[in-house]
Amino acid sequence: MIITTDDVRAAAARLGSRVRRTPVMPAGEGLWFKLEQTQHAGSFKTRGMFNQILAAGPVPAAGIVAASGGNAGLAAAYAARELGIPAEVFVPVTAPAVKVAKLGKLGARVVQVGDEYAEAYAAAVVTAQSSGALFCHAYDDPHMVAGNGTLGLELADQLPGGFDTVLVAVGGGGLIAGVIAALHPGVRVVAVEPVTAAALHAALAAGSPVDVPVSGVAADSLGARRAGQIAYEMAALTGTPSVLVDDQAIVDARRGLWDDYRLVVEHGTAAAYAALTSGAYVPSDGERVVVLLCGANTNPADLA
Repeated sequence: MIITTDDVRAAAARLGSRVRRTPVMPAGEGLWFKLEQTQHAGSFKTRGMFNQILAAGPVPAAGIVAASGGNAGLAAAYAARELGIPAEVFVPVTAPAVKVAKLGKLGARVVQVGDEYAEAYAAAVVTAQSSGALFCHAYDDPHMVAGNGTLGLELADQLPGGFDTVLVAVGGGGLIAGVIAALHPGVRVVAVEPVTAAALHAALAAGSPVDVPVSGVAADSLGARRAGQIAYEMAALTGTPSVLVDDQAIVDARRGLWDDYRLVVEHGTAAAYAALTSGAYVPSDGERVVVLLCGANTNPADLA
């Protein structure tokens, strides 16, 4: 399924003032950060989750059910609270404690199942089917993708002088698909994935989404075992490249964002910046690059 710029514009109109217009920060010559980690509930997923729920029409009395490594669940819980509907969120037992605690504070019922997102997802689907709740996919849903893409429209408006490339961390692909929909073909979109959780990279190599093993420091947010069909189709159609970064590069980039810019992000988010700091992506002379910082649901204790 292909999501269009018109779909993203429709999502922006639907969302209205429910989401924050997050700032853009100059970070050096020809480099900017889009500070989406300052979004409600701490990540871009709040945009897509709101749009997915609002586009569904009347929500069943049972409310919504979502599965998540953490951020989609937080987005679902936040959106549900704001809309006055119940939310049940399934997360792996490996989900960071900071995310699980925040889910509870937002009023969601939290169920921890399995070691990976895929196991939490399977349990959530069964529950939604039995309860009649609206199942909200964390990434492979057209309204989720279109809602996420609204940050791309913002970015284009915030940098009227233009930019050439956006680096986007990828797990299941719901963010990069939205950014492609919003900005292609005028802007080059580059996927950045951990070596140990490279679902989109593998899909592009195989010619379709395939299961991949998932591990590493960013697995809680970029730990989808299989890329979404929407993300795969859009990346394949537009020739979107994927570059890989290792765990040490991600850890170093996260530390660098704190040391050099006083920005606190989770490891998955730091992967996008790691593409630059590790040399996995080398801009050409004069290339104007935006690094999308997409989430901040992390324990900052190790940055002190």
